[in-house]
Amino acid sequence: MSQEDFPIEFVLDSIEAVMASKIPQPKVILFDIGGVCVVSPFQAILDYELSHAIPPGWVNNCISKTKPYGYWHRLERGEMLMDETWFRGFTADLHSPELWKVFYAAARTKDSSLSAETPPVPNIDGEALFWMMMDGSRAPDPWMFPALKKLKASGKHILAALSNTMIYPPNHPYSTAHSEVREIFDLFISSAHVGMRKPDPPIYEHAVRALDEYSQSRFGVGVAPSEILFLDDIGENLKTAKKLGFATIKVNLGRAFEAVDQLEQVTGLQLAGTHPKIPVVSQAMKKAAKL
Repeated sequence: MSQEDFPIEFVLDSIEAVMASKIPQPKVILFDIGGVCVVSPFQAILDYELSHAIPPGWVNNCISKTKPYGYWHRLERGEMLMDETWFRGFTADLHSPELWKVFYAAARTKDSSLSAETPPVPNIDGEALFWMMMDGSRAPDPWMFPALKKLKASGKHILAALSNTMIYPPNHPYSTAHSEVREIFDLFISSAHVGMRKPDPPIYEHAVRALDEYSQSRFGVGVAPSEILFLDDIGENLKTAKKLGFATIKVNLGRAFEAVDQLEQVTGLQLAGTHPKIPVVSQAMKKAAKL
């Protein structure tokens, strides 16, 4: 089998594994939450798109292309309340004719079955989609959560979270979401509470200062960026972390067990739980892969 026979994703994942084996023992292991410690909301987005005959990637494209002042980003920086005004704005961000024209043209280059004529912008209920995402990302990840508990029990590392978050209305049942995950961390940095979000450098710099202060107060020694290992499921977030000197591990959708394997290499600990190491591939993901 020649090198050309290997898909690029396989090659990149193999490189990630080799790089992880060379990461020095970190003082801090820093985790994203959604898509790392709990099930990814990306699956709910994909399910919504395919169930409504929307080319996969449209929603994420809208969120990405409207930054830094899109409604999603403003909510994650704590600049807006999660109310009717926000839901209307978020829905509007998903209905840009200009973004749709560019996105659809690119989608057609990958899927020849799409119509040559650009159809109308998909009609998306932003509020319904949002709650699908939140409902679908509440469960702890079956591979990473056991690893987190074992890392905590070892006492070898400072465990912290750096997550793009949102503030729910008072008394909303999701306001205490992921409490069983949160209680594991020594420090939890929430974008909506500090007014910054990934992948912007200031929130990483804030994290380093907070971790340094925590370590100084607990152990009498500080923390440098090179002593932090960061896990995230979004490449753009990892790219900023690398530029600032963090070591990184990419957590792939439905395959967090691979990141747990890399954590075992780095820490020298046995972290895997009993959940089978079989990638989660939903029918929606299978369908998207064919497009």
